[in-house]
Amino acid sequence: MANNFKAGAAQTDISPKDSQFLFGYPHVKRYSTGIHDRLWSSALYLSDGKNEVMFIANDIIFVSKDQSKYIRQQISKQIPIKPENIMVTATHTHSGPITLDYISNEADPVVPKTDTKYVKFMQEQIIKAAVNAYNSAEPAKVGLAIADDTGVGTNRRNPNGPADHNVPVMVVKNLSGNKNIACMLVCSMHPTVLHEDSTLVSGDFPGLSRIYLQENVLGKDCPVLHHTGPAGNQSPRHVTKANTFDEAKRLGEILGKAAEKAIEKIEYQSDLTIKASDILLNDLPKRTFPAVDEASCKLNKSVNRLKMLRETKASSQEIRTAECDWFGAEETLTLSKAAADGRLEKAYPICLPAEIQVFKVGKWNFVGWQGEIFIEYALEIKKQSPNTFVISVANGEMQGYIVTKEAFDEGGYEASNAMFSYEAGEIFVDKTLEILDELK
Repeated sequence: MANNFKAGAAQTDISPKDSQFLFGYPHVKRYSTGIHDRLWSSALYLSDGKNEVMFIANDIIFVSKDQSKYIRQQISKQIPIKPENIMVTATHTHSGPITLDYISNEADPVVPKTDTKYVKFMQEQIIKAAVNAYNSAEPAKVGLAIADDTGVGTNRRNPNGPADHNVPVMVVKNLSGNKNIACMLVCSMHPTVLHEDSTLVSGDFPGLSRIYLQENVLGKDCPVLHHTGPAGNQSPRHVTKANTFDEAKRLGEILGKAAEKAIEKIEYQSDLTIKASDILLNDLPKRTFPAVDEASCKLNKSVNRLKMLRETKASSQEIRTAECDWFGAEETLTLSKAAADGRLEKAYPICLPAEIQVFKVGKWNFVGWQGEIFIEYALEIKKQSPNTFVISVANGEMQGYIVTKEAFDEGGYEASNAMFSYEAGEIFVDKTLEILDELK
């Protein structure tokens, strides 16, 4: 078989040039005072001579659906690749600029509206990374191995609950093998080592993992694409000793060293075929919100429980979970009020149609899901389709979480601000398996 496989990669700096509100934690007027580590847009272009795909990973909390649509369209105007063959993702760092307006944060007086100037700059830089990646394409070979990221985090609500510590690590080299073109990995863990008291821009542990890999394994100019897998209920909360940059570095190096170990095992090939498919879900089951008085009652209960835990000096992890449940109860009240006056119905078009995207690279499948998804849904995909890796917050978000029925029944933080029913996650699984079956 003739070798027509080509690859190109590039990275551009998306760090803010001025002070920006760092989005991810409520009730804190958190504007950046400097940069700890720079934020990057990292693009990887792959072509087998007939079909092509583009992955673009960004060190930002979200790239909205509208932003993603614009970016993909602009890329397609500059280089010959279809918008649906481009995947735009976010690492979901909580130490980067706000990039969209969340309806559930409307009642939070400290959260500002998105800075459109920063968003414009971010979009331009993402487009530039993609075009540069395409223009740098050369004959290449690629390989993949699985790393074990145990120690980076656990299930957020139950440290013994469902999790996925298998991290696919894909490395692309030029055909002669003397240069690393790019590295790409998918880690199902919230980048939330750093909390609201940190005012420095940072990619959190994914950004520090990249630095480790570039300085010790791949070369400083090798783009590293970090995709966040379904991590709606995954967090470093139960493994961190403090919410510091030292801890972010420690966790980043756990991931980096695990990837380094996996890279040593990689066998490369240059005769892969590429396929791509996607579907749009024009409607998803919506969540029914409680009445305003019922939501107010839940908020009071969450406040009282948090007060009790603080007074009895409960563990920091238990207190943090209760804090998040308080945040969620506030967001439920905001959403209940929006549902009552009709504003919520107008917000659903922000999320819909929801997109499912599948890129097949050789025997490996990369699935892009919009939004913050619970890990159980990705584990079901892997159970039925080995060598398949789900990437979350891809090409947009869902204005909240996609949780399981069990989480809905429990009613914690993640379920509190979900706009869609748990059935939406089940639909994501079913439709994805249909696409994977068609691509076999």
